[in-house]
Order: sequence, then structure tokens, then C-alpha cells
Amino acid sequence: MGARRWAVGLLAAVTATTVLSGCTGGGREAACDNTGGIVECAPDQRSDAPRLAGELLDGGSYDVTQQRGQVVVVNFWGSWCAPCRAEADDLENTYQATKDSGVTFLGINVQDSRDKAIAFEEGFGISYPSIFDPGSRLALDLDIPPNTIPATVVLDREGRITTVIRAAVRQEGLQPIVERIAAESAAASGPR
Repeated sequence: MGARRWAVGLLAAVTATTVLSGCTGGGREAACDNTGGIVECAPDQRSDAPRLAGELLDGGSYDVTQQRGQVVVVNFWGSWCAPCRAEADDLENTYQATKDSGVTFLGINVQDSRDKAIAFEEGFGISYPSIFDPGSRLALDLDIPPNTIPATVVLDREGRITTVIRAAVRQEGLQPIVERIAAESAAASGPR
């Protein structure tokens, strides 16, 4: 049993080291700016996000590809996660402050029960949708191990990964990033 625990621990350490070294995979992460746990990639360094789709907490389905043309802020969270509780108001406030700029938010609830997740959202007044992903499949697809939540990923209007934050966010740190990506994307796409 001790050898198995050691092997699992080693695998987790290797996975964490690999994940913490990159934001977009494919070797491009070395070119991205990694400052204070926030990895930001310039437009020519970004890669497409994997498919982010699933069943919403309140029923129905969601597919992030339906949001092309908008900046999408994706937050991985769990009702049992103290830092997730600490950042909930900051996420909702940033959403409210930026949604008129072509920005939308998506929560992805991991390793949780549906009832607890819904109670969390109601208790914190979260108004943006959340996918129910108790198996953490979507987090793993984005190279975010479930033990590193909360994590926030910002996608540009083309669905490419711009920013990865592997810590709780505060509005004063997140909102300028979101506004910068929204302005950059709006300027690049020009008038419609």
C-alpha cells in the first residue's frame, strides 16, 4: 500500500509540475508571460481551448463554441473549496462590470454534488451559468488538475486561451485582464 501511495504522489507531483509550467500546451507556453502565478499569452502565442460543453447545473446544456465572438471567462470551482467561496463575489462583480463589453462567464463545478453546487450559487447570487462536471473531465482536458481549483481561464473572442490563473481571483486583478482582452479582441475584429 505504501508503494502505491508513493506512486500516486509521484504521478500527482509530475502532473502538477507539467501543468504549472504551461498555459496552452504544444510547447508555446514557454513564450507566454508567467508572472505571479498568472500566465498570459499574446495573440500569436494562443492555442484553441479544448471542447468545453456539458450539462448545466440547472438543466439544459452548454457549449462554449456558441459564445464565439465573446470573451469567455471560465472558472473552475467547488462548493467545498474555501478559496472558491472567497472569490465568488469578485467573480460575480467582474461579470456584472464587463458583460456589456461582449464578455460572458461560465462556471465549471467539479467534484461536487448538484444540490451543494446549486446552494452555493444561490447563496452567493451567481447569475452566470455553470456546467456540472463532478468527474472533473473538463478541468483535466484543460490541463488543470482538480486539486488546483479555483482556476480561471480567459478565452478570447476566437475561443483561444489567453490567460490562466491558478489561484483565487479578486475583482481588482481579474477585471483589468478581462477588459484588456475584450478591448484587444474588439479592436482586432474591427467594425461588424
